[in-house]
Amino acid sequence: MKSYSVTDVGQKRQVNQDYVFASEEPVGNLPNLFVVADGMGGHKAGDFASSFAVQILLHTILEDENQNPIKIIRNAVEEANRKVLEEAKQHAEMEGMGTTMVLVTIVDDYAYVANVGDSRLYLIEDKILQITKDHSLVEEMVRRGLITKEEAKTHPDKNIITRVLGIGPEVEVDFFDIHLKENSTLLLCSDGLSNMVSDDDIWRIANTSRDLRETGMRLVSLANENGGKDNIAVVLVQPDTKEVEVC
Repeated sequence: MKSYSVTDVGQKRQVNQDYVFASEEPVGNLPNLFVVADGMGGHKAGDFASSFAVQILLHTILEDENQNPIKIIRNAVEEANRKVLEEAKQHAEMEGMGTTMVLVTIVDDYAYVANVGDSRLYLIEDKILQITKDHSLVEEMVRRGLITKEEAKTHPDKNIITRVLGIGPEVEVDFFDIHLKENSTLLLCSDGLSNMVSDDDIWRIANTSRDLRETGMRLVSLANENGGKDNIAVVLVQPDTKEVEVC
């Protein structure tokens, strides 16, 4: 398995509210773990929300004795939601803070994915496929046929998110599982990348770079060249499914 992760403040923001975690080694009963969280909130609340949520997630996973990866992830995300909400209630300056979260763990030749919000996971093979579904107002409008995907890109309500960790006492988590091939690459990213770089350009860069580090740096660079309107988070993972099958 190979991985690379990077965050960048972008061209317009003063504070980086994106937070990433990447471990090719076991985290509790999960054999590996990769996370992107994109915080929101005034002052430094968004910065705190994303990092705090991931730390709670990790602590909960380490304490969980379950063997089922979906149960482990669900418990951890729900606990992170509760703790972020508690912090917001206890500190007035953090009222209204929250964070998106997308994460994946790879077990044998399957990837188990969870997401809340509009941070994404893509599967890159001979084409690029967005696995997660954005929990946003414009994406819901696209799904209902009210606007097109092209119209969504410039819609004035583009930044309204319909699901976030830390806003309510309960959070609905979407889960996906993917069968991986020998040449599969997974990309987790915040909307600071997906809003600035097209899926076609992501695929092109992934297929013309020498390694994951070059891919990640080129993606961040292009997002900034295209405006860098938000913080940028990228986590790239190449599972060695051939090696897993031999074992």
